[in-house]
Amino acid sequence: MKVTIDRDTCTGCELCATTCPEVFEMDDDGLAKVKVDPVPANVADSAKEAAANCPVECIKVSE
Repeated sequence: MKVTIDRDTCTGCELCATTCPEVFEMDDDGLAKVKVDPVPANVADSAKEAAANCPVECIKVSE
């Protein structure tokens, strides 16, 4: 599974990094970034939850 973030849409709310810190982190600009690719199977559900809960829907998940 792969996740991507539309950094033009990201507001830096940190919800994804809080929900799934194994996959997401905040960069020096205060925006989210993906830190692993592909997403490890053991945290796939958590990464999907982060994407589903993103308030601006900037995280895309592809299998």
